[in-house]
Amino acid sequence: MAVHPLTRLGVPKLWGDDPDRLWAYMRYFVQPATLLLAPAAGYGVDRVPISGGAVLAANHFSGIDHPLIGCFCPRPVRYFAKAELMAIPFLGEALTWTGLVPVRRGEGDRQALRRAREVVRDGGLIGMHVEGTRQRLGYPGPVHTGGLMIAMQEQAPIVPCGLDTFRWSPVNRRRCAVVFGEPFTLDELPRNGAGYACAADIVGGELVRLWRLAAEAAAAGLPEQLPDGSRRSGPIPPGWSADGARPPTVSH
Repeated sequence: MAVHPLTRLGVPKLWGDDPDRLWAYMRYFVQPATLLLAPAAGYGVDRVPISGGAVLAANHFSGIDHPLIGCFCPRPVRYFAKAELMAIPFLGEALTWTGLVPVRRGEGDRQALRRAREVVRDGGLIGMHVEGTRQRLGYPGPVHTGGLMIAMQEQAPIVPCGLDTFRWSPVNRRRCAVVFGEPFTLDELPRNGAGYACAADIVGGELVRLWRLAAEAAAAGLPEQLPDGSRRSGPIPPGWSADGARPPTVSH
């Protein structure tokens, strides 16, 4: 069992042990550091629903992807991430404070799927890299159906998100881009193997389209507007929540 010394000391009480409030505070620190390491812009930010349960389905290239999405997404994200991260001292503890849902890769982790469904059912946004792991060839890979099953079973919208962060690293701080697509549902598909496979094809096709837009934006110097009409947005202001309200004062 993981030992969480800072949690035992009561650190989460500073934000009322509420992951949403923590997200607002984290923007003060994580956002500037992220954008210093990866100059970036977001597009289609207004397409992300600011309330209601949903699954954010993104492609995955590098370690900057999670914080980069967080810089531009107008609401907190409960990431679906590999359980190995939780074993990293202090980092794993901090990730638990954000409401991260750990999943054991390489096996059917039904507990993680149940937890993710609960988050969506309660009106939260689950963030998933639906390829399951980082892609090494520079373009999105095959989509796994786990995250799509969550959306379909909860009749929740999928928010597609294309990232161009390929070959980014702390020593190669290249320009990056994030493009959010229009939310859509897959309620018309059957909840069986054939339906989930069709869902993977639909989502995979949309991720490739958005990734291409992101790659073009990064190559063109992050223009004001993309060919599909997506407008460029700066990062969400530090300390502001999705409803435009500043977080409450930290109690001591």
